[in-house]
Amino acid sequence: MSNEAVFEEINEVKADMDYIYNQADPRSYFRELQKLNYAIPDSAKPVLQKLIEHMQKNRPDTLHVLDLGCSYGINAAILKHDLSMDDLYAHWGDLADATTPELVAHDQRYFASLDDSRDIEVIGLDQADQAVAFAEEVGLLGDSLVTNLETDPLSAAEKEELAPVDLMMSTGCVGYLTEKSFDRLLPAVTAGRKPWIANFVLRLFPFDAIEKSMEKWGYVTEKLAGRTFFQRRFASDQEQEQVLRQLRERGIDPTGMEAEGHFLAEFYLSRPRQDALEMPIGDLLPA
Repeated sequence: MSNEAVFEEINEVKADMDYIYNQADPRSYFRELQKLNYAIPDSAKPVLQKLIEHMQKNRPDTLHVLDLGCSYGINAAILKHDLSMDDLYAHWGDLADATTPELVAHDQRYFASLDDSRDIEVIGLDQADQAVAFAEEVGLLGDSLVTNLETDPLSAAEKEELAPVDLMMSTGCVGYLTEKSFDRLLPAVTAGRKPWIANFVLRLFPFDAIEKSMEKWGYVTEKLAGRTFFQRRFASDQEQEQVLRQLRERGIDPTGMEAEGHFLAEFYLSRPRQDALEMPIGDLLPA
């Protein structure tokens, strides 16, 4: 079975939430995911902050971060403005009665009023055009690319836009993105200096094919040992049962982990070989 078919089979066991991913504003998205305590951006935040802090020591200018599966700019809000998911749940929950234009105008003022805790510019990439448009309009994203890299190559202009990227990250889109997307991204993002690549991947999904794609471009991938990151609660008993079955079929023991009722991710950091040799992931991200 191809890796793409494996991912499709795994995705079929997850609750279908496609209807919230591409609306004119993020309120439905946050309303539904709050019920499931969706928290992977919070879980990932300390790790990403540590990477950004380390990389900024060697870069005098603004750090360019590419967020794969950026949706409504959630990671940008959390990393640029030191917000949390609870902050965003409360923020958009309090504006339930506003029209979308009113919400956009409010959020333009709101995010502009916040201090930038990190000197970063976030470029968003997602196929959800309305979600990306919202994030860019309210100022969370500096630039954005609306494309499906599983089916479409990057244009010349898009490749040029990605050349300055210093850090490429994802917090849950691996599984929707396969090695096909990385095969299309890597020539563009490595056209200048090679960025670090940070992926939070549900334990449900194999990462080996993507790792092999990155090896061809001189990357070494390390998994952060002994650490898992909470994504969300299962939406139903049926979802949990199907996930546990998939994990056991892949030889992964969910005891004390997914069996407790929630999705868990692992963290993979891919870097140019010399960077990985100079500072192994355990030194860069101590427990």
